[in-house]
Amino acid sequence: MRVSPITCYRPEPKEAATFAALPYDVFNRAEAAAYVAEHPGSFLAIDRPETAFGPEQDMYAPEVYQKAGELIRQKAYDRTLLKDQTPCFYLYRLEQGDRKQIGVVAACSVAEYEEGTIRRHEKTRPEKTADRVKHIRATGAQTGPVFLTYRDNMVLDIIINAACTADPIYDFTDEQGVHQTIWRVARPVAVESIQAGFDTVPCAYIADGHHRASAAAQVAHDLRAEAGEDAGALPSDEFLAVLFPASQLSVLPYNRVISDTNGLDEDALLKALADAGFSVGAPSAQAVEPTSARHFGLYAFGSWRELCYEGEAPSSEQDPAGALDVSILQERVLSPILGIDDPRTSKRVTFVGGIEGTEGLERRAGSTGIAFSLFPTTVDELMRVSDAHELMPPKSTWFEPKLRSGLFIRRV
Repeated sequence: MRVSPITCYRPEPKEAATFAALPYDVFNRAEAAAYVAEHPGSFLAIDRPETAFGPEQDMYAPEVYQKAGELIRQKAYDRTLLKDQTPCFYLYRLEQGDRKQIGVVAACSVAEYEEGTIRRHEKTRPEKTADRVKHIRATGAQTGPVFLTYRDNMVLDIIINAACTADPIYDFTDEQGVHQTIWRVARPVAVESIQAGFDTVPCAYIADGHHRASAAAQVAHDLRAEAGEDAGALPSDEFLAVLFPASQLSVLPYNRVISDTNGLDEDALLKALADAGFSVGAPSAQAVEPTSARHFGLYAFGSWRELCYEGEAPSSEQDPAGALDVSILQERVLSPILGIDDPRTSKRVTFVGGIEGTEGLERRAGSTGIAFSLFPTTVDELMRVSDAHELMPPKSTWFEPKLRSGLFIRRV
């Protein structure tokens, strides 16, 4: 696959820790507004420009996106953002506890995304893609990287590890306790080595950022149409990405909370689960965190129970997506028993990242809802689904730690 070095705006080193922010879609509207009120210098004010307006403001109105453009120009003017004009790669290391992952910040090809060299596993929602399209057009930039992964490559590991012996340009610990270190790779021989290493990588996979990738592709087509087919290569023909080797990634479960029991009392729910092929454990005050596939935790009516699916299910070779635990839960429980036919649009289901733990599930379910804890989808499963050109149910993977936005702003 092809990767290109980038030129970008990036924060002045002493501003990086306070400027960089978690991705825009980690926050709901109220959470984003509260965070920006407490951290007015954060990039989130640009990523979520509705935070500059009152709660009654239409967050998708033209003036909201115009505000994002004004704010990013202001940050360039006051030199919070510096322009790095030499095409280079950046190496981005995140350390959380005893784990670390090191990715390459680069530009990847929209054409390779569309032809499947960069593979996806999730459907995108038009309104979410449209939001990021408007944001790119208003700011003139790709501001949040697409999180990609690839099968481990020994040559790239050697090149990357050697480059990390230099002095970093950023080195800070964020509010979540994640140690973030970034190196700049600008020497032509090193840039060429990284490109040559990725030439041997057959494909990459979107781990997170499907809507950012979709928006980048739409903007590329729009700007190509405006410039004309004879315009030559355009910056928008590529999109901002960070590429990590698969073995370094940590995936947490993406749990589910249903706001009600769909009219079922406890006995009726447990019978329906048993009829659907689940063995149902005894009630317990101890939270259930599954330790293997086909095992689930159920919180309902004030107690936890362990569920084990013993019914028939597709094999991962025949139907990689259908064999996932998230698919089994959706097809055997959420749809037929609880009436959640389309989890993308249902307002009765909430997806809860495993970072919240089981306490968050109990709190969200309360006395009238139901929570399910799951075993995490693995990176191998993600790749298998993507290779088969299938799609996972929504919210199947939660990658941790999250990449920070605002550290690399690529003009298009």
